[in-house]
Amino acid sequence: MKHKILFILMVASALLSGQAGFAAETNGVVTGLNALVVKVNAKIQQGGTTEKDFTDELKAFDVLYAKYKDLKSEDVAQILLMKTKLYLEVLNDPEKAAEVLQQIKSDLPETESGKRADEILASIKRPIEAERIRDTLVVGTKFPDFNEADLSGKPLSIANYKGKIVLIDFWATWCPVCIVELPEVLKTYGKYHDKGFEIIGVSLDEDQPTLERFTKEKDMLWPQYFDGKKWDNKLAVKYGVEAAPTTYLLDGNGKIIGKDLRGEELEAAVAKALAKN
Repeated sequence: MKHKILFILMVASALLSGQAGFAAETNGVVTGLNALVVKVNAKIQQGGTTEKDFTDELKAFDVLYAKYKDLKSEDVAQILLMKTKLYLEVLNDPEKAAEVLQQIKSDLPETESGKRADEILASIKRPIEAERIRDTLVVGTKFPDFNEADLSGKPLSIANYKGKIVLIDFWATWCPVCIVELPEVLKTYGKYHDKGFEIIGVSLDEDQPTLERFTKEKDMLWPQYFDGKKWDNKLAVKYGVEAAPTTYLLDGNGKIIGKDLRGEELEAAVAKALAKN
């Protein structure tokens, strides 16, 4: 919560720092926005986290914008930008944040914020789309297949493992949680690989030599997909992955039977799946 408070204050301070010499109308925008930010900040300190908590403040953004919108200045754009940030950073509602950004783009295209609206929109729409994808990847549904090549250039797809229990593991050498979970993954693989358990790693690393050295040192014998794009990894984007590790356990028909299994949960789930397979 603290970082959100500081973030809002920082933006307000940036606006105020350029007040000197502004026209009266512009000073009115900055003063009004600063007063509104103070109210938002106070509401955050009181524990406000929902749109209902900020009903008055959201209306106040609209009133302030309506009063000064004809100026079509960057200061006016900041009113809507701050409303965007409230939706995005405090209320965790990227869809409504995107709606306000569209308003900046259409109403104030010549402002700096208006010119950057598409760039900001793209960054907002990605997590929205990623969440939509993740919502479709529920237990009992078929995991969408892919056709790629692994680090050694061999074909890599889920279809190649039909009849096997498969763990799809989105991970990285720089991910602390991945490293903590690795011994359990290695133990499960060593215990059940000969009985029909496979792993497909999807590395979010950027440096191939580092990845190859790490997998060799740790005896990670399963195939890895790697394209060096970190969070823009082709398969990470395809499956809406925004956290590492992210894992999906699939049955012999490619259906999801487990998600983000940690510690001993993984071995138990694999043993159970193999017994049914």
